[in-house]
Amino acid sequence: MTDFYVDTVGLAVHERTDDRACLGPNGGDPILELHASDAPARASDVAGLFHTAFRVPDRAALGAALDRIEAQWQLGGASDHAVSEALYLQDPEGNGIKLYRDTPRNVWPTTADGSVNIKSYPLDLDSIRAASDGAASVPAETDVGHVHLEVTSIPAAREFYVDALGFRLCDTQTQGTDTQALFVAADGYHHHLALNTWRERTAPAGGRGLTRFELLVPDAAALDGLRTRLDVAGVGFDADGSELTVRDPDGIELRVRTQT
Repeated sequence: MTDFYVDTVGLAVHERTDDRACLGPNGGDPILELHASDAPARASDVAGLFHTAFRVPDRAALGAALDRIEAQWQLGGASDHAVSEALYLQDPEGNGIKLYRDTPRNVWPTTADGSVNIKSYPLDLDSIRAASDGAASVPAETDVGHVHLEVTSIPAAREFYVDALGFRLCDTQTQGTDTQALFVAADGYHHHLALNTWRERTAPAGGRGLTRFELLVPDAAALDGLRTRLDVAGVGFDADGSELTVRDPDGIELRVRTQT
């Protein structure tokens, strides 16, 4: 797994022990932790990770990622979402991965209220290849742009992530009462978190795969505000100084911490 995330995704090892590897871009922050586990593989009916979305800063880096995937692995799909250009694949244990770059915000399709219309068109892979800078690793600015989860209930997920945590619904295509997906974000982004029931998961999270994901907030005031929101909503959490830990309705762990 570590070799895959270094050689194909393009991350670097920041720390490593016998049962743990912490990875991130060279010169950047750590953005992924791998832990050895003897837990069984996630069952087909269990909620959990759909994909982790690694965001690169430009088309040259996305083209280099495509070079590495095509030379060493298998590309699972590619899409032009109007707000981004994305490559899809799976890691050696079947965890979903998205490598993407954002298009400029001024070309994102939006409505009068600021909602974003995320599209799905075929991606011109030839133009992505042509843009490649040939790099063997991702740039230092690379981060996790969003996380996409498979949940058992969209209404329950909306109550937790939107009503309790305070994310904003941000895609007009998935805001109906009978939707099978939600895209939510802060600060006008196209989405920091996606949630879907496309494969009809029915059981809480468990097995190998996603242990937790992290949400960074700008400062202590933002974290205090989140504590208050969770208290008002009656959602239990554990707080420890500059971070708190909470579980969503499917038992997926979310750690919230400050950037400073």
